[in-house]
Amino acid sequence: MAKISEEMRLHFNEVIIPYKEKISALLAKEKTMLNGMHKGDIDLGNKKLLLCEDMIYISTLYMAQNSLSLKVLNVKNNDALNDARKVLYKAIIYMEEIVTDKIDIAYTDLTEDLETIQNIPISRRFILMKKLGLSISMLKEAFGDNSKWKLSFVELEGRFATIAKNLLDMKECVKYYFDPSSENYETTALYIRLVEKQLNESANAYRNKYETSSRRIDDMRNGIKYLLALRKFYIAIGKTDSAEEVKRKALVWKDKMDSDHKNGLSN
Repeated sequence: MAKISEEMRLHFNEVIIPYKEKISALLAKEKTMLNGMHKGDIDLGNKKLLLCEDMIYISTLYMAQNSLSLKVLNVKNNDALNDARKVLYKAIIYMEEIVTDKIDIAYTDLTEDLETIQNIPISRRFILMKKLGLSISMLKEAFGDNSKWKLSFVELEGRFATIAKNLLDMKECVKYYFDPSSENYETTALYIRLVEKQLNESANAYRNKYETSSRRIDDMRNGIKYLLALRKFYIAIGKTDSAEEVKRKALVWKDKMDSDHKNGLSN
C-alpha cells in the first residue's frame, strides 16, 4: 500500500467535511424526532418510515466517504463502511417496529400494524424498499468478498426481505395485481417481483450459510421459514403451482435438517 502523505490526508479531511456535516444534522434530526415520539401517537408509523428514509440516506453519505477515501488516499475507509452498516440496521429496525420482524406470519396478523401507515401509497413503499435494497447491495459490494462482515449480510438481507414482504397490504396488493387497468398495477407487479426474489434469495442464503459455514440449526430453520413465507406469498397472489413446489422444497430441507441433527452434523 502506498504511503499516505500529510497533504493527502489533509485534502481528504477537507473534502469529507460536507458529508460529515450532513450526517451530523440528520442524526440530530433523528434524536429530536425520537424524543418527540410516544407510543400511541397517531402518526408514529409515518415518523418511523421517515426515519428509515433518513438512515438510508445517511448510509449513502458514509459510502460516499469511502469512495472519496479510495479516490484521494487509495485505501478503503472501513470505519465509514461499518457506520453505513450500522445505520442500515437502524433503518430496518424502524421498519420492523412498524410491521414486525416475523418471517412466516399470516397476512391477517399484519392488519393492525399496517393500519398505522394506511395513508402511505404502495408506490412510496416500493420506492423505499428499492432504495433500501440498493443501499444494502452497494454496501455489500463496497466491503468486498473478503470482508469479515460477509456472512452478516445474510441476516441483513433476510431482515430486508421480511420487512419488504410485511410492508405490503396483501388485500390491496392482490386487488391491484389482478387489475391491469389500475394505476398501481405496474408498481404492484414490480414490488411482487422484488419480494419474491428477496424471499427466495434469503432462503437459499441461509441454507448455504448452514451448509458451508455455521452448521447452526437455526440458520437452516430460517431458510425454511423464508420458504414457507414465500409459499404464503405465492398462495396470496394465486400462484398455486409455485406454492406447491416451494412446499415440497421446504419439506426436503426439513428432512435434511432433521437428519443432520439426528446424526450430530449440526449445532
